Amino acid sequence: MTPALRDFIAAELGQPLPPAVRTFGQALAREMEAEAVLFYGSILRTGDLSGVLDFYVLTARPPGGLLERLLWPRVGYRQIEVDGAELRAKIAVLSLAAFRRAASGQALDTTIWARFVQPAGLVFARAPKVQEAVVAAVASAAETAARYAAVLGPEQGLAEGYWTRLFRRTYAAELRVEKPGREREIVGFHRERYAALLPLAWDSAGVAFRRSSSGGLAPALEPALRKKLRRAWRRRQRAGKPLNVARLVKAAFTFDGAARYAAWKIERHTGVSVPVTRFRERHPILAAPGVLLRLWRARRRGRQPEAR
Repeated sequence: MTPALRDFIAAELGQPLPPAVRTFGQALAREMEAEAVLFYGSILRTGDLSGVLDFYVLTARPPGGLLERLLWPRVGYRQIEVDGAELRAKIAVLSLAAFRRAASGQALDTTIWARFVQPAGLVFARAPKVQEAVVAAVASAAETAARYAAVLGPEQGLAEGYWTRLFRRTYAAELRVEKPGREREIVGFHRERYAALLPLAWDSAGVAFRRSSSGGLAPALEPALRKKLRRAWRRRQRAGKPLNVARLVKAAFTFDGAARYAAWKIERHTGVSVPVTRFRERHPILAAPGVLLRLWRARRRGRQPEAR
């Protein structure tokens, strides 16, 4: 990690965040005895707290048992009141060690480095050395993403072209459903930021490149390195969908707060209120058919069902 990339990432992670986001993140840190808490997502750009906040909680030890070690992260949902407003958050929990390994590209997973090459904020760090470890991990994610951008992107062009090509390919590998052009929106929101980051990340990752007088970039990968990166990408591309399917199956049984999250999403998108009963809270999968029937009946009648 070069000092220039380290300073870039440290400044971004230290950006001002809405006070309510910090309050929520610090509450999660206390609850889960976290080493660090990261905040990411579109709310960093919009500041709109009416949706779902996105947090990554990094712990000293893997949460749960063997399954959580193999198929991280553990996902959950929380609602808390902050300054009189009800805030909601989706939470991903994994160990700091797993986060660092995935960010560096050592795992088959693409989600960590593809996500954290995008803007994020550091809400909480237990100690200065933990903060440094998180900065180093996020910088490593930028290096990993930049390496793959060099081999998956155009032979030469503006930084925007490399990032949009990379995000498009990772979306396809991760089984993510994104509207067409989403990758261009992501880069377009922070065009200058991505233009500055790519050469910094290439330089830190040891990827030689040329600059044109018009501002274009052209990576100069050695043939052996290009072949190695292409082979590594194909492995991740093949593993991406099965890995994500396995995580979805696991989440169906371990998602903490699944019933509350589903009820909120249903009401937000349909206007139909679904009470969260004790049975639905404890057995969201078994309760799902009944909830769907309730939703269908309510939509058919054009009114909300009465709570039971």
